[in-house]
Amino acid sequence: MANLTVSRHFVEAALTGAKRLGFDENALLRQAAISPELLKIDMARVSSAQYSRLMQAIWTDMADEFMGLGPRRCKPGTFATMCTLVIDCPTLEAVYQRAFQFSSLFEPSACLRLEDDGQTARLVMAIEGELHDPMCFLQESLLVIWHRLGSWLIGQPVELNLARFRYPRPPHGDEYRHIFHCPLQFDAPDTELHFDRRFLSAPVIRDRPEMHQFLKTSPADLLSRPDESNTFTGRIRTLIGRDFAKPLPDFEWIAAELHTSPQTLRRRLKQENTSFQEIKDLLRRDLAIYFLARPELPINDIAHRVGFTEPSTFHRAFKKWTGVTPGAYRDGDRGNGD
Repeated sequence: MANLTVSRHFVEAALTGAKRLGFDENALLRQAAISPELLKIDMARVSSAQYSRLMQAIWTDMADEFMGLGPRRCKPGTFATMCTLVIDCPTLEAVYQRAFQFSSLFEPSACLRLEDDGQTARLVMAIEGELHDPMCFLQESLLVIWHRLGSWLIGQPVELNLARFRYPRPPHGDEYRHIFHCPLQFDAPDTELHFDRRFLSAPVIRDRPEMHQFLKTSPADLLSRPDESNTFTGRIRTLIGRDFAKPLPDFEWIAAELHTSPQTLRRRLKQENTSFQEIKDLLRRDLAIYFLARPELPINDIAHRVGFTEPSTFHRAFKKWTGVTPGAYRDGDRGNGD
């Protein structure tokens, strides 16, 4: 599968607290091998590996897992301690209850509270005190980390039915489609994730050795590398693969491989806020960005590798995806911008 990429917006947002508190942003970017020149391109994207390294650098250098955005400093090791406490829970319901109990020990607290009305389970944002989160990054991160941690612990994705946000739709709101894979509501009474309560009884299948390995790269990897393996989006990405130089499978073949009808698959993709064409386009985009980071590859060769017979067509498509030509993007990635 092609390297997933992360929008420049999330790089800038992750650095908001560091900037406010006077940390050296460029030093943090260098630790992640991200060129500051690349971030001058409005629609630039970084690899998931770069983004993961950036998050680790921010947490380590700031000694704050809330990245300077929360109502208080969250000391390094807090997330790992919470994970060691929930690994012995029997079910996902117990995981979320214990995680909330642990997080509530710190004042002011910033976490998610589990609510259950008998049909729908909700993870509701519970934040005390004042946030310094103008780009909503801490709130997004808490939602993603708690949701994906729960999915990892039970070995299956907790399928979301609805994601609601107390704030207005942000300028980067379109990115939410690929983060939550469910209908979105803004200007809601609470920030919360809705899912079927049947997931609450799912057993925790991970053990302590697995958790030890998991914590070597998490929660950074939870933010940068979502497990899409059981979404239709992720399964289609896997079926397409990364060899765009050969003809791609058509939609009917994909549907048959997934043991569903084309009509049902279209409906499921719509529920996941995407389409077959968009999946192909984003795969091409991510693969092109991955290849552009390899300076030995000529741009015309990259065009062929990502499925374009004419370099000019590739240039037009890439400019649509990122706002700049492949050459300008490569120069920015190398730090050769103006």
